[in-house]
Amino acid sequence: MERERLLSHLFGEDRPVMARVLDGAEQALARAEPVWTDFLDPRLRGMAEDVLRQVPAVKSLAYGGYRGAERQRLVVVPSFYLTESIEPALEFLRIRPVNASELTHRDVLGALTGLGLRREKLGDILITPEEAQAIVAREVADVIFGQLSRVGNTQVQVGTMDPEELAVPPERVKEIKSTVPSLRLDAVAGLGYGVSRTRMVREIKSERLKVNWQIVRDPDHQVKVGDVLSMRGRGRVIVREITGQSKKGRIGIILQRLY
Repeated sequence: MERERLLSHLFGEDRPVMARVLDGAEQALARAEPVWTDFLDPRLRGMAEDVLRQVPAVKSLAYGGYRGAERQRLVVVPSFYLTESIEPALEFLRIRPVNASELTHRDVLGALTGLGLRREKLGDILITPEEAQAIVAREVADVIFGQLSRVGNTQVQVGTMDPEELAVPPERVKEIKSTVPSLRLDAVAGLGYGVSRTRMVREIKSERLKVNWQIVRDPDHQVKVGDVLSMRGRGRVIVREITGQSKKGRIGIILQRLY
């Protein structure tokens, strides 16, 4: 396995993440058994899948607990391995307040990482009026069962649940066809989220906007087809198509906003 060649184009935090993915591939080959990555966001997952495609002796599958899960784990196995026998290394937890109280995503995530768990061991967290539902790596479930008793100021009880019980929110899609003066991030995101460029500049500089699941602080950042913009609580905007330039110099664009 040519590790240096596979990692040579990677820099910053991406490189050690992909190095661990390749470590998993080596272990899968040596043991002839499944090896799981940590939870990856869509950008890192796509990057990991690209790296693994260059290792013909292995193959990978993604599991996040439900269709459309944002954070997913990859399982890496030798190419000859029968994937039908793989049991997802996920645990599905129900975190329910003892007294009537609604939990927030931020508080639940804070309570879980407050136990010393790394974010990479935690998948999606779904919030309902009655409870929080967390998808976590199976290897950390016992820590949560044994130690999680409060979320913020709220006393909670933790139990298991079936994947079929997940309260997966229905996804609404709105197509936006319009024009923008340029492909600057503030212009495109302002159109997608229906706010002024001035306000979007503030959101960007306050680090509330991500492009392809990475915080971007520059309103002048140039977006391209396929980019995914996301804001907590505001959904995602996907740049589907750039349709050309008008006589007045404006750029035609087609966006999809997912609620």
